[in-house]
Amino acid sequence: MGTVPEAYYQFVMDYAPYVYVIPPDIPDPAFGRAAFAAAFAIDFLYEAYSSKQFETRKTEIYNKIVSLADWILTQQCTHPAKKAYGGFKSTENSTYYYSVDACRVIPSFLKAYELTNDTDYLSAAKLAGATFLKTMQDQQVYGGFARAVTIADAWLLQMDIECLYGLIGLKMLAEKYDTANASSYQDMMTKAVDFLREGFENLWLYYDPSDDKWHRIGLSENEIYDDPFAYALLGLYDYEGWSLTCQKVYNFINSIRASAQYPAYNPAICWAGYIDVISRFSACDYYDAVTSGILWKIRKHHDKPSLEFSMKIIDKHQDQFMFWGVKHVDYSYVENKKAMATVCWLSLLYLNYEPPTTRFTQILRQNGETITLYPIKEAQEQTGYGEDIDIKAIISPARAEEILIEPGYILNDYLTIHVFTPIKQHDKIRRKGVDYEVLDIQAFDWRGETAHFKATLRRLIGQ
Repeated sequence: MGTVPEAYYQFVMDYAPYVYVIPPDIPDPAFGRAAFAAAFAIDFLYEAYSSKQFETRKTEIYNKIVSLADWILTQQCTHPAKKAYGGFKSTENSTYYYSVDACRVIPSFLKAYELTNDTDYLSAAKLAGATFLKTMQDQQVYGGFARAVTIADAWLLQMDIECLYGLIGLKMLAEKYDTANASSYQDMMTKAVDFLREGFENLWLYYDPSDDKWHRIGLSENEIYDDPFAYALLGLYDYEGWSLTCQKVYNFINSIRASAQYPAYNPAICWAGYIDVISRFSACDYYDAVTSGILWKIRKHHDKPSLEFSMKIIDKHQDQFMFWGVKHVDYSYVENKKAMATVCWLSLLYLNYEPPTTRFTQILRQNGETITLYPIKEAQEQTGYGEDIDIKAIISPARAEEILIEPGYILNDYLTIHVFTPIKQHDKIRRKGVDYEVLDIQAFDWRGETAHFKATLRRLIGQ
């Protein structure tokens, strides 16, 4: 298994449950502490507790999990007369109780219970699922979960596809931790999936009962936030496996292209914070760093090239990826705030990472040639490239029948390469001191998963 950077581990131990930390060591007072930050920290620490890397730190990890779980208990509404009964404050100073926060906390409480045998955590998880989420689902007739309710019983009735993440905790309750009420949880999950699937498959963010429509964001409602889809994907994947729905949504978002405005974007690293799903381009100049972590399990089993490439980039820029947003061009931060959710999810990626082994990667390791990739980052009057990355490739001369030779070039100016790395059109490849431009790329699949990429290269004249 992988090794978590010490800085990541220490960040969680020092600052959870704060949402953001302003370097070097100031918790952001604007957001303070939040149940979801504590929950994601528990998720990571629960796995770290059983990891060989942290076997000498079990006591401090155990104590941190207990302190986080105990703190989350203070954020739960325990007033039976309130509609928020069983829910969790969105932040410590908020009066809103969001469905998605209960979705995030339930699995973490159950892990804390599994480790400590403290029944307070089990009871809190049951209350959040069987009572709060049931209330949020029953408040409307559709089947999703109302977005939020205040402590004064005021409602936000929109239903977010992100709440598909809640399937993880509800399934845990139904199958192991509250089997006496399994049928009730199963009914909740069935209703949620039956309703939210339509919006999820069609790349809508939420449904609003006030106008009886699905919605995205932006003036033309062409854009989505990326992380709700990553969370929803993980929840639905846990519930029904690599279903046609999961494949459709993942493959669509993960194939969003770089554009002339944002040529450095590569979804294999992680997903952009805003994505235009109509034009199929990134709608911003930065990655939402957390998505690389959220997607690790899906990529490990179904998209190994993206898993390997994202880890290669993140590991090379460990400190930058602790911030919630990093620029496509150079991985510099968008805002000077390190994010607890991001660090926790990337820590899980590290903890569970193993270099992918496939028949093609075995061939690459035995017979591949090392070349240097320079990802394109600017496409204005002067083309600009990012930092160098060494990759392996199987290389052969291009065949005349496979390419259209352009004026000013000869056949020897072209190469064909086979790689495991998800390179992009217009990237630069350096081989034996000669620079080439990536012209076109073809993905080859095996049993529904991308096995490798074939690309045509053309020598860069004057480089």
